[in-house]
Amino acid sequence: KTRWDESHIEPDIKEGDLVCVSRVHFRNISSNPKFRDFFIGPFLVLRLVGMNAVEVDPHGPFSRRHPVFPVSLMEIYGKK
Repeated sequence: KTRWDESHIEPDIKEGDLVCVSRVHFRNISSNPKFRDFFIGPFLVLRLVGMNAVEVDPHGPFSRRHPVFPVSLMEIYGKK
């Protein structure tokens, strides 16, 4: 645990930020997996749900999906 704590940086996601969500839970986005993006979005962060989850504003084809995702599957939009 101490080694993980030394190298781990918590993402600083706040309400109003734009985030991209990992496509792990979005399997049927395109027909060929080779051409799929690793992250989809950007989505607007509506609120933080506890310490490890974020509610986003799904739009377009993602509007019927559950809007809460874990922080571990997110990346701040525009930050590489």
